[in-house]
Amino acid sequence: MIADVLSDATARMQKAVEVAKDDFSSVRTGRANPQLFQKIMVSYYGTPTPLAQLASLANPEARTLVVTPYDKGALKDIEQAIRDTPNLGANPSNDGNIIRVTLPELTEERRREFVKIVRGKAEDARVSVRNIRRKAKDDLDALKGDVGDDEVSRAEKELEQITKSNVDAIDDALKRKEAELLEV
Repeated sequence: MIADVLSDATARMQKAVEVAKDDFSSVRTGRANPQLFQKIMVSYYGTPTPLAQLASLANPEARTLVVTPYDKGALKDIEQAIRDTPNLGANPSNDGNIIRVTLPELTEERRREFVKIVRGKAEDARVSVRNIRRKAKDDLDALKGDVGDDEVSRAEKELEQITKSNVDAIDDALKRKEAELLEV
């Protein structure tokens, strides 16, 4: 029973770390990266659809991304969704077949704003990990009558180690992303 609680908490914490890393990848650096556009939702025939399902993305140059829609009828909707996305600062151009998105050069002030955004995402991930720890601790406390107190206290110590390692993983990913953002 204790092992089940700990393995569930570990799996959920690792998932929170992966989500944080995925969120970090959606914050732009100086280079055009197709992952920046993964979370853009396009109104496709009235249904919000991820851009990755509607078009292929390629980056032929460092700051240029080419979006090739599978359905040419969605071209205007895709262009509008990219234009309306905050934090990109991109201005897409449509030639009737593809959309070229040239990302502007990042200023020092804009880089600092992105660092703040990434730190907020990291704090959200840490809070998520702590919430998972709290629930697992409550589950362990509920087992106190069924198993020995020593086993529960050992499991709580192990839970703290698992929590610390996952929070450290989030912090490491944050440091890497901050260095990438501040790199000129």
